[in-house]
Amino acid sequence: MTHQDSKGHSRLILVRHGETTGESSIRYHGRGDVALSELGRAQMRAACTAIERLDGGMKFARVFSSPLSRASEGARIVAGESAEIFAIEEFAEVHFGLFEGLTAEEIRERYPREFARFSTDRLSADYAYPGGESRADFTRRVRRGVAKMLELWPHDSTCAGTAVVVAHRGTIRQIVEYLAGERPIVELGSIQIMRFDGKWRTVALDVTEHLIK
Repeated sequence: MTHQDSKGHSRLILVRHGETTGESSIRYHGRGDVALSELGRAQMRAACTAIERLDGGMKFARVFSSPLSRASEGARIVAGESAEIFAIEEFAEVHFGLFEGLTAEEIRERYPREFARFSTDRLSADYAYPGGESRADFTRRVRRGVAKMLELWPHDSTCAGTAVVVAHRGTIRQIVEYLAGERPIVELGSIQIMRFDGKWRTVALDVTEHLIK
């Protein structure tokens, strides 16, 4: 990755980790530390190639990841074996509590009352996963992580290079919404690109073309 974009702005690239051995595409894996599957590793390699094609070069000023292995391994694949990776504890996925590791159908069968509330209230600011984390606490946690990230990566409108974050759907949504007021979908292996020119702006959201076979 080039040290700056063509106009000298700092850039932030956010990548969701790939598929896991625990099937992140269908299961609610939050704090559960499941590893990338071979498909997930291939998705991370594809993301690496896509980032290089989108911006040219492969030099990052900072590389950040969630502390969970599916994100930290993904960051290693995207940034290279020699990259220094800064794990941000606050970038772990939301804690799904009783729903951890289950599919939607399994949640419906095992916890019908909790599933009914989840289905209607999950986007409410005061919703809390049963036995897990509330949306409000998760939001506050991720924002603390953003502050920590920006301390480790001083940036201004004259450029402090390009940083990459490999994390989870919920985490990436929170970061983009907090910094730029937008809410991407964030599929497995997808890429979001932002830039700072005095304020944060999105350059590209939900880039997935690299994952199409």
